[in-house]
Amino acid sequence: MSKANVVSKSSRSERKRRAILEAATKVFLQHGFLGTSMDEVAARAEVSKQTVYKQFASKEALFIGIVQSMTDAAGAQVQRDMGDPQDAEQLAAELLAYAERQLAIVMTPRLMQLRRIVIGEAGRFPQLGKALYDGGPGRAIKGLASTFTRWADRGLLVVDKPAVAAEHFNWLVMGEAVNRAMLLGDEGIPGPAALRRRAADAVHVFLAAYGNRGA
Repeated sequence: MSKANVVSKSSRSERKRRAILEAATKVFLQHGFLGTSMDEVAARAEVSKQTVYKQFASKEALFIGIVQSMTDAAGAQVQRDMGDPQDAEQLAAELLAYAERQLAIVMTPRLMQLRRIVIGEAGRFPQLGKALYDGGPGRAIKGLASTFTRWADRGLLVVDKPAVAAEHFNWLVMGEAVNRAMLLGDEGIPGPAALRRRAADAVHVFLAAYGNRGA
């Protein structure tokens, strides 16, 4: 088989995989894990069920693929490189921009519905919860810890344990908003103005705890 044919076959396979993930995402979010059938996924993706199983060995593997795909996409938007502020004012602006971006991207009905489904199935399939955590909060906390280490080295923050500081900031930003959305449904998702206020409050509290007042 020529190199061109191999590339073409690989491209077709990747297109089918994307089509399956897109179709399956809609079905899983609409019907939940137990209510989703591989037949419906195949029909919506306009492929055979055999093709679905060729790409994903089981319904569990397909759902893990969806979790990874959605969290990777959201994480890539949130985890942009944060700049190197020169003073306390720029530091606050960087943190506020991050907090507003994180809330705007994560607090959407699709991602909250995904989180509800994963939590409902985590007891039977712990790998689902791990995939969501690794691609969501885990990734955010690691990225923040790295940034906070850099800023502390430059004297802008007073941080002895960067990972702990990252956890504090992440949950100052996300905690109550996520709880409301998880327990109250889509109606519990705060509006844009409320999310901006929450971001500002989180930054204020974080800097009160970790800001270098002499910077």
